[in-house]
Amino acid sequence: MVSIPAPLPPQPQHATHDVINQASPLAPYDASEDAALLEGLRREGAGWAEEGIRRLGLRAGSAEAQEWSEQANRNEPVLRTHDRYGHRIDEVEFHPSWHHLMRAAVAEGLAGSPWADDRPGAHVVRSAGGLVWGHTEAGHGCPTSMTYAAVPALRTQPELAKVYEPLLTSREYEPGLRVPTEKRGLLAGMGMTEKQGGSDVRTNTTAATPTAEPGVYTLRGHKWFTSAPMCDVFLVLAQAPGGLSCFLVPRVLPDGSRNTFRVQRLKDKLGNRSNASSEPEFDGTVAWLVGPEGRGVKTIIEMVNCTRLDCVMMSAALMRKTLVEAGHHARHRSAFGARLIDQPLMRNVLADLALESEAATTLTLRLAGAADRAVRGDAGEQAFRRIATAVGKYWVTKRGPAFTAEALECLGGNGYVEDSGMPRHYREAPLLSIWEGSGNVNALDVLRALAREPGAAEALFAELALARGADARLDAAVTALKDGLAETDQLGARRLVERMALALQASLLVRHAPSAVADAFCASRLGGDWGYAFGTLPGTAGLDAILERALPGGN
Repeated sequence: MVSIPAPLPPQPQHATHDVINQASPLAPYDASEDAALLEGLRREGAGWAEEGIRRLGLRAGSAEAQEWSEQANRNEPVLRTHDRYGHRIDEVEFHPSWHHLMRAAVAEGLAGSPWADDRPGAHVVRSAGGLVWGHTEAGHGCPTSMTYAAVPALRTQPELAKVYEPLLTSREYEPGLRVPTEKRGLLAGMGMTEKQGGSDVRTNTTAATPTAEPGVYTLRGHKWFTSAPMCDVFLVLAQAPGGLSCFLVPRVLPDGSRNTFRVQRLKDKLGNRSNASSEPEFDGTVAWLVGPEGRGVKTIIEMVNCTRLDCVMMSAALMRKTLVEAGHHARHRSAFGARLIDQPLMRNVLADLALESEAATTLTLRLAGAADRAVRGDAGEQAFRRIATAVGKYWVTKRGPAFTAEALECLGGNGYVEDSGMPRHYREAPLLSIWEGSGNVNALDVLRALAREPGAAEALFAELALARGADARLDAAVTALKDGLAETDQLGARRLVERMALALQASLLVRHAPSAVADAFCASRLGGDWGYAFGTLPGTAGLDAILERALPGGN
């Protein structure tokens, strides 16, 4: 008989240590508590939505929404190619937290709903909502972004738009594969890139063969990177007899049968883990032509403008989220006899990050305003949007990885562990520079706009001229930009676009931000009074004013 030892007496709860000098949880907090965001919302003609944005900010910063974000990334999507009987189903299973996030995002108008809203500023409201709801997690922003971007492309084929647009602009989230017209709301994905070409979509080899029914084709080929395969419909590029063309591919056909959409695998990605990205194979896949044959790139260009703006917005949201996390930690953590937030060098780092964040947010909302006015027929704003969106996409998304790394470092080792959430943000940051064209692609697109788009350069310099005379460093930067414009070739494209972006951000801050913010930005980014890392602002910078604006109150 085995004797069972007597249980040990209970130990004190903290036998070896007490938990002190640690930050409390950030949540719940108000993700809309951002002066740059709210001021930009009003300035760009969407002040009517401020109450809703503030409500969304409280929801985004709630403990519940933050927990959804964590769970959606820890419980990654799973591909089910076959059911238990051996039938091909190609479905992706998601954790319930993913569906909670998606349902909230669609209901809050972050998918296609602005296209059904005639109020001026509706598209600005969506971008502002994305800046706030982006404090949750980034993966589910992919299907909402593609759904938003699909609508203008689909409008090139009015008979298809008549059927699908009311469902793509719905605020109803209804997951699961069914006949699209039998659902209350739809999500759209994209299938553009192939393994041999990537961003060079003209090298696509997927073939589109016309059927006897006008406008209907069958596709055969393999796409290399198609995000959100659980969406209801996809815009796909394929080679038709008349050249590269755009097609609408539903997952379920009107008769209720599954369209051929064989998901070969889900990508094992660096970040964006909550979102499924896939390699689908088409073989006799039924598709409907969108726009004329041979005009596929022209058909999707408006879609690209939309998704590139979302890349800027998501990067700005990620910057703001990690800045708030860093500021919260610095307020509650002490070292060497003082709170981190009170130590001069940490204040320099946080203020430098705050400048970068405000510049990104302000530019995002200016681009959203241009998009809103462009879709309402403003030709000048359309020209500005064309070049400035590519400029912003290049620069803001490039700044994201360095920014999130610095914000993570503010937490030290506490920021390096997964429980802090900062590693997830850090892994997310590079995606936004890669998605919808890497840095080189966007820099070259700026050159293309300058060479081929009438009025693009004039629209950019007209915007910059609005701040003429307000800051000598900005005036000098704009003059140098003009002087160097004619000499720029591909080799110097990145340098040119960087100078454009900094001048544009400085112009916006000089006109709209407090003097302490504008002066520090111009001194550091344009005047050269700056180092190679964040936290190297000059001693003349108004750190107190910058931090009070960026990190008001506190928990």
